[in-house]
Amino acid sequence: MAVFVLDKNKKPLMPCSEKRARLLLSRNRAVVHLMYPFTIRLKDRVGGDIQEVHLKLDPGAKTTGVALGLKSDMQLKALFLAHLEHRGFAISEALTQRRAFRRRRRNQLWYRPARFDNRTRKTGWLAPSIQHRVDSTLCWVKKLSKICSVAEIGLERVRFDTQKLSNPEISGVEYQQGTLLGYEVKEYLLYKHNHTCAYCSGASKDVRLEVEHVIPKSKGGTDSVKNLVTTCRSCNEAKGSLLLLDWKTSLKKSTLDLARAKGIASVLKGKWRGFRDTAAVNTTRNALLAEVLTFAKGDIAVYTGTGAMTKFNRHKQGIPKDHALDALCVGENLSLVLHWKKPILKIKCTGRGAYKRTRLDKYGFPRGYLMRQKAVNGFQTGDMVKAIVTKGKKQGTYLGRVAVRASGSFNIQGGNGLVQGIGHKYCNLIQRNSGYGFNLTKIALTNGDARKVA
Repeated sequence: MAVFVLDKNKKPLMPCSEKRARLLLSRNRAVVHLMYPFTIRLKDRVGGDIQEVHLKLDPGAKTTGVALGLKSDMQLKALFLAHLEHRGFAISEALTQRRAFRRRRRNQLWYRPARFDNRTRKTGWLAPSIQHRVDSTLCWVKKLSKICSVAEIGLERVRFDTQKLSNPEISGVEYQQGTLLGYEVKEYLLYKHNHTCAYCSGASKDVRLEVEHVIPKSKGGTDSVKNLVTTCRSCNEAKGSLLLLDWKTSLKKSTLDLARAKGIASVLKGKWRGFRDTAAVNTTRNALLAEVLTFAKGDIAVYTGTGAMTKFNRHKQGIPKDHALDALCVGENLSLVLHWKKPILKIKCTGRGAYKRTRLDKYGFPRGYLMRQKAVNGFQTGDMVKAIVTKGKKQGTYLGRVAVRASGSFNIQGGNGLVQGIGHKYCNLIQRNSGYGFNLTKIALTNGDARKVA
């Protein structure tokens, strides 16, 4: 992975190799400017020759691929690859919880008027979980533009046909004729399951049939008819908000539970994953392009590519499917040169913490209180630290994101998992909390760790 270089005035120069960066640092000609992504700043140089660097993006619902490439003679040499992991629907769940807490408080304080009818939404409003994808991607476009001379930005702009994903044979007027054509929801489900419980097939002897979500709404399920079945009340209450696999694991060997296990297996065979991720990509495609164009202001060329073009380039070059490698294949047909021996950067959106200092139970009542201050011994939760423990059971070297405790005994989340109980005296600050967690991850190349595609 190339090392980013800034001049004395913090203006971007061309990235250099890791070997050259080590020499510059050892000879005291440069200092470390940023750890993630690793950037050095020269002490004795201002300006220099700059080549065209392309920034390419492969937006996704959960992960966005980011790639920087150096273009020369119809070839594109990979300089930087990264996976940007979004918070996604965790934001939606947090907002749902906050809404419940506010409702509980409003009911307790009966004189407090509701204000939700007073709020308005501006034109082009996106749901917070969707807007986050646009904002986090644009944030890294700006970050990389500050440490590298980006001349062009390529963006994969795909559009999914959800109807054709469900039924590849659909055409013409069939787009207007959905699954429920001629039926109501419950009538359709009763007909589909032969007026019996989809789980126990009548073994419970309960004749009251209800509509039930296969994937509970509390775990991301939707009201789509493909996520609904008819069940008896006893099965519905027994399943509760469990996922089918979790419920099946908890079943015993009674006659009723054996019948339920058989029904669960048949429902899982026709399990529908839904189009939530697809809808997120369709929603953000135009918003992200508009934000990138606004940022470029005509100084940086912006172009788009289709999913079909990306797939064609990837197959032509013989490159395996990966978010970062897909980003490298966005746009025009170029020969790619990959000399990749080391892991790529994994960037996880974590946020900068919470303002609330009170822990609540599931009903919204206080169950504990957090520290009034966020910093402990000069560290804050989210800082990247390196801990070298010289004695005791935790002896070793740990690198990762720290979670502070009032006792001074911290937790470190790194590539080797979570390590608890690391004393603050062993920790050395690497980078302050920026709202992102950093790690290294490997990508699988088809013929080994190093590959050249020409």
